[in-house]
Amino acid sequence: MSATWVAVLAGCLGCYLLKLAGLSVPAAWVEHPVVRRVVDFVPAALLAALVAVQAVTSGPQLVVDGRLAALAVAAVALALRAPFVLVLLLAGATGALVHTLG
Repeated sequence: MSATWVAVLAGCLGCYLLKLAGLSVPAAWVEHPVVRRVVDFVPAALLAALVAVQAVTSGPQLVVDGRLAALAVAAVALALRAPFVLVLLLAGATGALVHTLG
């Protein structure tokens, strides 16, 4: 058996055990107010981390380019409660403009 298949099977087993662990948690723990509050914020925190990594890295290096400017414009537009389509258009235009000028 190749190392690739060992890695695939180990990943499958790990995912199954993680899912089983989640199902094995007593309901009283999940319904606790502190746990509910934390669980509500986990998806947003993970998404923010992914956006931050994608905005300022290129491979192993930190890079400041049009992506960071586009992210800043999108954040300002969202803070001003602009419609989401407008946020996307503004961010895309900003990224393209910085890329063209740079």
